[in-house]
Amino acid sequence: MELKDLLTALDAGERITGDSPLHAVMHRTSQEALRTTGELNGGYHEPERVRELFTELTGKAVDETVAVFPPLHSDFGKNLTIGRRVFINSGCRFQDQGGVTIGDDCLIGHNAVFATLNHDLAPERRADMLPAPIILGRRVWLGANVTVLPGVTMGDNSVVGAGSVVTQDVPANTVAVGSPARVVREL
Repeated sequence: MELKDLLTALDAGERITGDSPLHAVMHRTSQEALRTTGELNGGYHEPERVRELFTELTGKAVDETVAVFPPLHSDFGKNLTIGRRVFINSGCRFQDQGGVTIGDDCLIGHNAVFATLNHDLAPERRADMLPAPIILGRRVWLGANVTVLPGVTMGDNSVVGAGSVVTQDVPANTVAVGSPARVVREL
């Protein structure tokens, strides 16, 4: 099994069983991500070098308009897609196996968490992983300490207030706050 096989399974939302060959590929890829983020977070780097390391982490070119303030953590990296003119503030964490897509012109606040995996509730299957993507449309703004759970889509121009836990989709042109996050107004 190779990374492309794993990405195909993850993107299809397939269960990744705990002792499977795909799980082994996920573990190997995670070790690469930990090495890259260790370098990224090990000291000061000029913005160009930060983007180079982010490109290495994701395996995709990161546009020169993207700004990332380390530290940044990812336990996978290869299923993370970043648009243009995106700002990611310090302390963000990406569990992107299930896929994280951040659209153009998004602002991500300090310590945001993107979690794209669940585990099976049955104790005998607890090691199994169930992926679901997180998708941010264009011009989405996440406040500090927002947690986004698997399978959530946020529409264009949406805003999520600081400290919120996003468990369901956020419609375009709305503001959502709380835990769980609820829409409180339209823009």
